[in-house]
Amino acid sequence: MEQLRDGARTWIGSLSRLGRHPALRWLLPAQLVSALGDGMSMVAVAWLAVQIAPAGQAGVWTGLAVAAYALPAPLGAALLAPLMRRLRAAQLVAADATARAVTLAAVAILAVTGQLDPVVYVGLLAVSSLLHAWGSAGVYTLVAELLPEEDQVTGNALLSTFAQSAFVVGPALAGGLTALAGPGWVIGVDAASFAVLAVAAWALAARQAATAATGADAPETPATGGWRAILGNPRLLGLLLVTCAFFFLYGPVEVALPVHVAQGLHGSPGLLGLYWTVFGIGATVGALGAVLLRHRAPWPVVVVIIVGWGAALLPLGLTDAVAPGLVGFAAGGVIYGPFTAISTALFQRGAPPHLLSRVLAARSALTTPATGLGTLVGGPVVTAVGGRPTLLISALLTIALGVGVAAVLRLTRRSSDTATAASRAPGRAVARDGRLVTAAAAPASPHLP
Repeated sequence: MEQLRDGARTWIGSLSRLGRHPALRWLLPAQLVSALGDGMSMVAVAWLAVQIAPAGQAGVWTGLAVAAYALPAPLGAALLAPLMRRLRAAQLVAADATARAVTLAAVAILAVTGQLDPVVYVGLLAVSSLLHAWGSAGVYTLVAELLPEEDQVTGNALLSTFAQSAFVVGPALAGGLTALAGPGWVIGVDAASFAVLAVAAWALAARQAATAATGADAPETPATGGWRAILGNPRLLGLLLVTCAFFFLYGPVEVALPVHVAQGLHGSPGLLGLYWTVFGIGATVGALGAVLLRHRAPWPVVVVIIVGWGAALLPLGLTDAVAPGLVGFAAGGVIYGPFTAISTALFQRGAPPHLLSRVLAARSALTTPATGLGTLVGGPVVTAVGGRPTLLISALLTIALGVGVAAVLRLTRRSSDTATAASRAPGRAVARDGRLVTAAAAPASPHLP
């Protein structure tokens, strides 16, 4: 009980420092507003596609619309790098929010006036997402730039909580507003939410530019790309590959769960919604709880999250009973919740500060489509073996991934310990600053976090 009270005081104190930070005081609430708008678009984007699609083509255009709202982000991260890497973090957030506000406003106006064509719709959605990898990188870069290391996990957790809670509340709000006014108006609300974020981010960018103008000139940053920085850092590369694999193995769940509920459980859309609701609530709680893990070694926490999420899927894959599946999915949300905050903190600490926004954009460019690829693979697997077996396969492979990562970490740590012991052997000569010194004076090799 005392540990819980200490943890709560720690969390409240860290959150209070974030709220008092002059640069984040307005940006964080604006980020929450835009996340809520995005949560509402989960319903509106697909529903509008169904309404405007030609007869018999609703499925095709709905799939294209949903994909266009997310998948072009990796393309923008790669093609627009020469332009975007010149911008400061606040400018990246502002540029992404502005692009989304303008394009989604165009969608809303055309939809409300009855002028929206499916091809134009998909094109506007694709343009709206081009800068999203850079916008996401910008906001997490701001957290790393503006906050001390002890508060960075709190900032990451708060952003993750915004996203998780918005996807619990947003669809419910969108359902009611869509029934009252139509999906075009919901997308208009989403555009307005990004306009709020754009105003806050441009204001912050202007303040930072004014401060920089009165101080010393900022040093020129090299044109090194985020990809090269990741490839040159084995830990970041390993974390990126692990994250992509984790997200890929999650992808089939989004296909298998609806099929399992509809065919295996003979349930209703309401039951499917209940599964996602309990997951969203659990993920929100877990994201908030990430602050309590900030003094833990991050890599073991990542391993526990991966193995724990796989274990949480086992009730869905092993039984048709509803209650164990709901409990497992809710627990899975709690377990998964801290992942974004913890893994992002590893990138924030491991990447060179002047390359952080590029590294995070490159990371988003790979992790964003990883879930989509998993979903694409999940479709044929579900068709071949069914929904529940696919959930079980996803669970077992995810557990195997976590165990494999733990084994690699253990081997790496053991090798590091061996190298350290060897370097401390009496009389062993070690190079330092171009001179040979005895091992007794040599520094120990750093361990994995």
